[in-house]
Amino acid sequence: MKIEATSVDEYVSKAPEERQDALRRMREVLRENLPKGFSEELSYGMPGYVVPHSLYEPGYHCDPRLPLPFVSFANQKNFVALYHMGLYASPEDMAWFMESWDAERFGKLDMGKSCIRFKKMDKIPWDLIGELATRMTPDDWIARYESAFRKK
Repeated sequence: MKIEATSVDEYVSKAPEERQDALRRMREVLRENLPKGFSEELSYGMPGYVVPHSLYEPGYHCDPRLPLPFVSFANQKNFVALYHMGLYASPEDMAWFMESWDAERFGKLDMGKSCIRFKKMDKIPWDLIGELATRMTPDDWIARYESAFRKK
């Protein structure tokens, strides 16, 4: 479900009303917990946090004009999604996240390689998302990205 917006504030305000609080809180949790150096912007049509070109000049290998993406969130047709590239690139962080998921409190974990889907806004594990956000600095992400995605 694409939301046409030119800012993160506009994106959230154009989302369905029943999801706006969750999207605002997702933004707040990420902003409060991501290490210094990530920049907030709309990327690929959704709010995201990236490593700016000032910290990583080569940019994203798919389109070097874009900064290196790290984490983003979006309103989708049937869920709110959190896209965390660090989970995709770090088996250790993926294992930690899956072990930390409390299925009794939050239901069955619904995720792909880097996408975590939340269908019930009252079942989003805010503390776990906050902890996940702290696990990689921009320098950590750059090193992981280069070892996993860039050809040497």
